[in-house]
Amino acid sequence: MTDLYRGKRLWVDRKEYALPNGSKVEKVAVHPGNAVVILPFRADGSCYLIRQYRFVIGEYILEAPAGTLNPGEDPVTAAHRELIEETGFQAETLIPRGSIYTTPGFSDEVLHLYEAHGLSPSCLYEKDDDEIIELIRVRSEDLPGMISDGRICDAKTISIICRCIGATR
Repeated sequence: MTDLYRGKRLWVDRKEYALPNGSKVEKVAVHPGNAVVILPFRADGSCYLIRQYRFVIGEYILEAPAGTLNPGEDPVTAAHRELIEETGFQAETLIPRGSIYTTPGFSDEVLHLYEAHGLSPSCLYEKDDDEIIELIRVRSEDLPGMISDGRICDAKTISIICRCIGATR
């Protein structure tokens, strides 16, 4: 194995992998660490998304609150922490909605999906200096149309919406 890059959050390496048919291939893999995605629901059935500036694509997008796990952190703990950090709300209940691989063709990242209920303002809320986030309230029934017309184009957000909304239909 050869490290090609090692940073604070992720690393990239090149190594030989054994395939199920016995052959071996040398591939580059990205290891960003795992993360959580949360869809927070209000008591009236609407939910919160965030409008966040993403410097890599140079634009604002609508997405579900999300963030990476700290080393050794449990996904549930991370989901509670990230919800507070990105929305200012804490959740009474987190319902696990499974997990997804983001890009298994070159990355081992796993996203743990959660539906949040029983929201209340948190006294622990402090915005991160490097994030430009606006909290957006959305009617749940509008989410499928927002995916269809491209207003929601973030894959992790589409996944959590499908897991949460699909679970109630």
